[in-house]
Amino acid sequence: MKITAAKLAEMINATVEGDPNVIISAPAKIEEAGPGSITFLANPLYEHFLYDTAASAVLVGNDFIPKQAVKPTLLRVADVYGTVSNLLAVYQQDEASQTRRAISAHAAVEDNATLGEDVRIGKFSVVEENASIGSGTVILDQVYVGPNVTIGKNCTIYPGVRILRDCVLGDNCIVHANVVIGGDGFGFAPDMATGVYNKVPQVGNVIIESDVEIGAGTTVDRATMGSTIIRKGVKLDNLIQIAHNVEIGENTVIAALTGVAGSAKIGANCRIGGQVGIAGHTVMHPGTQVQAQSGIIANIKEKGAKLGGSPHMHYPDYLRSYAVFKNLPELIRELRREIKKLK
Repeated sequence: MKITAAKLAEMINATVEGDPNVIISAPAKIEEAGPGSITFLANPLYEHFLYDTAASAVLVGNDFIPKQAVKPTLLRVADVYGTVSNLLAVYQQDEASQTRRAISAHAAVEDNATLGEDVRIGKFSVVEENASIGSGTVILDQVYVGPNVTIGKNCTIYPGVRILRDCVLGDNCIVHANVVIGGDGFGFAPDMATGVYNKVPQVGNVIIESDVEIGAGTTVDRATMGSTIIRKGVKLDNLIQIAHNVEIGENTVIAALTGVAGSAKIGANCRIGGQVGIAGHTVMHPGTQVQAQSGIIANIKEKGAKLGGSPHMHYPDYLRSYAVFKNLPELIRELRREIKKLK
C-alpha cells in the first residue's frame, strides 16, 4: 500500500509535521527503516535512532519534543502504541486483500457446507459436510474444517490448522498455523487387573467465542462431555496445551508453553506467563497474575493474586524465599564448618 503522509494522517487522526506529500509504502523498525517506510518512537531509549533514521515518516506522541533537527515527516498522535497496532492491522489487511482469491480450484468443499459472502478458501483446504463458514472469513492453504464445524464472520485461519468435528468459532478470530482445535482429550480408564489403560471416548466439543487469537502450534482438546470453552477476547500464545473441559474466562492472556490440565477453570482478565503448569480441576479467580515457570496446584480464591514458584505462592513471598534458597549451598558449607569446629 502506497499512501501520502497527509492521507495516512486522516486515517489515524494524526497531525502532520513536515512534508505531507511524502509517500509511505510499508512499516519498519526505527533502527532499520529506509526511504518509503513509516516507523514509530514511543520508548525514549530509542530516541537517538530518530535523528539518523532514513524513514520517510515517524509516529510520535503529541507531547514529544525533539532535541535536534529531524529529517522525516512526523505524525503526531495521542497514543503511539495504540496507533501502531491500528496501522499494522491496515497493512495486514491490505496485504491479505492482494493475495486472496475466492475458492481455490484445489480446495475440497462439500456441497452441503454453508459459505457466507466473500469467504476465501486456499489450496488443498478441506471443508467437510454441514460445516458453516461466516462472511468475510479467510481460510488459507491446507486447512481442515471438519463435519458440523461452525466458523463465524471475519476470521482468519492460517495454513495447517485443523478444526475437528462439531467445534465452534465465533467472529473475528485469528487461528495461526498448525493449531489443532478439537483433538481428543487425554482420557483413559485404568484396568486394575491388567494394568491396561482403556480409552474413554471424547464426545464433547470446543467452543471458542469471538475476538480470540490462538498462536501457532497450540492445541485445544475437545471435552469428554460438554464443551471446552475459550471465552471472548482470550489471547493464547504459541505451543500451549488446553486440555478437555477447561474453561478460560474473557480477556485472559496466556504466554507460550503453558499447559492447562483437564477441567481447570481460569477466570476473566488473568495474565499467565510462559511455561506455567496448571493442575486439573483447579479454579483461578479473575485477575490472577502468574509468573513464568510457576506451578498452580490448588484453587486461587484471592482476586487479583500475584503468584510465582512451583508449587505456587504469593509472588513477594516467592522472591523472599528465592533470596534464601539460592544461597543454600553456601549456607550448608558454612554450617558444616561450624559443626566441624564444635566437634
